[in-house]
Amino acid sequence: MRMIHLLTALDVGELAMIKSLLDGNRIAYVVHGEHVSSLYPGMPFLGSRVMVDAVDHARAEVLLGRLRLSIRETSS
Repeated sequence: MRMIHLLTALDVGELAMIKSLLDGNRIAYVVHGEHVSSLYPGMPFLGSRVMVDAVDHARAEVLLGRLRLSIRETSS
């Protein structure tokens, strides 16, 4: 299993949504620096790096793209 970078979550709320989406779709992931953003809020360079298996990366990208679209539609 080769883990590759999917994205960097900038706060705990965003990370919780991403983890829930990945869990719900049975995509294995690892989070580097999961609690750093709660220790130092507002510091964008201290985000949590979400890593997924290389074979699941494309599917995870599609799911996150749908999430971003859903957030944009709701906030409009």
